[in-house]
Amino acid sequence: MTSKPKPAPKDASARKPHPKLRLAYVIGSLDRIIRRRISEALAPLGLTIGQFTVMSVLDAGGQASNAQLAERSLITPQSANEVMNAMATRGWITREPDPNHGRIVLLQLTDEGRAILRQCEQAVRVIEGQMLAGMAPDVADSVQNCLELFVRNLRA
Repeated sequence: MTSKPKPAPKDASARKPHPKLRLAYVIGSLDRIIRRRISEALAPLGLTIGQFTVMSVLDAGGQASNAQLAERSLITPQSANEVMNAMATRGWITREPDPNHGRIVLLQLTDEGRAILRQCEQAVRVIEGQMLAGMAPDVADSVQNCLELFVRNLRA
């Protein structure tokens, strides 16, 4: 009885190369990883990503209406309302009537809200530092500029 010869192992260089991943896939994967890591970092502080985003928007722009915050935070007005209610209950924002429009309520961060936001920003800086580890600052700036351009191009 003769045995069949075993095929020779394929040379690593002869293997089919991995296809290059689509840029949209890589960005989507990065988004999911970042969202998970930020959620984990914010949980001990009692915040969600939505709350962190809204607080960041308020901190950057001062007062804003619920509709403005929803648009700037990339969430629905209904979600923004839920986020605002939770943050108002915790004393992180104030609500005041808009002096120029009777139906609009302006939201603003409280000192306590700013303090918790600073803690959140520190946690996010750690994640960003891990993401950018080993990358030269000028390359990191270039990547950020490219990503901002992608956002502007797709919003148009």
